Amino acid sequence: MQRIFFNDVVTRDGFQIEPEFIPTDVKVELIDALSRCGYAKIEVTSFTSTKSIPMMRDAEEVMDRIQREPGVEYTVLVPNVRGAERAMASQADEFNLVMSTSETHNLANLRMPRERSYAALKDVISLVDGRVAINVSLSACFGCPMEGVVPAQEVISWAGRFAELGVRGLTICDTTGMAHPNQVNRLCETLRKRFPTLQLTLHFHNTRGMGLANVLAAAQQGIDRFDGSLGGLGGCPYAPGASGNICSEDAIHMLQAEGYETGIDLNRLLAVARQLPGIVGHNVPGQVAKAGRILDLHPEPDFVADIRSKFA
Repeated sequence: MQRIFFNDVVTRDGFQIEPEFIPTDVKVELIDALSRCGYAKIEVTSFTSTKSIPMMRDAEEVMDRIQREPGVEYTVLVPNVRGAERAMASQADEFNLVMSTSETHNLANLRMPRERSYAALKDVISLVDGRVAINVSLSACFGCPMEGVVPAQEVISWAGRFAELGVRGLTICDTTGMAHPNQVNRLCETLRKRFPTLQLTLHFHNTRGMGLANVLAAAQQGIDRFDGSLGGLGGCPYAPGASGNICSEDAIHMLQAEGYETGIDLNRLLAVARQLPGIVGHNVPGQVAKAGRILDLHPEPDFVADIRSKFA
């Protein structure tokens, strides 16, 4: 059965919109715990403006203090050349660059047109000059709440422009939770045929309850890399009503139940996930950490033995 490589984004994508600052010690402890669960990648932090995203003001310290597990790649979000200059000393395994395939979403989220975003990211790629692997996350690939469905050709066009710049990978993001399985099937099939050498990752949100269905649709098309967020934390501030990312442990539980190999120690991951509400101070969307795995059986009620005896 196909091997799936899973990436967790909770300490960056999940934490960045939390109302209260998560202490650095807690972030480091959580990342170290996730590192021991078998993830392929962990998106640790972002080197964005500390004024814009104060939750990430400790990016350098977090990257300096985490304990790096062999086989785990540690990636950071880099928005521009200034962020890249800060991140170069972090010993990140990968820089993740972000722009939207929707013009309106890009204007709302990044405050600039797409062409200007592309130029800024191209400058980052030139600055890095092959010293760090580059992944580009293309946001709103399946739909924009202001524009509607984003044409597949638009996604393919932007993907092609970055592929020409020599990036290692692309993350195709359903930032606003508008994707559905048929749409995912078609786009994944096209992308795999068009860019067979790129590391393709799918990033889904569960805004309309289709996140796990979309993961399964992509996996059935041969996609072998997915983002998720512990507990399902995160979300897009420019998607009205949007909930968080797909929940890592729920998606991994589903994939393992379907027979996919994930390399994840699910018992260990669930133990970490159950600590998350205490870290953020509120309930989180994840379900498996609450309900247990499918095969986590419970003792039968005492009265069932009496009923059994009556029908013996």
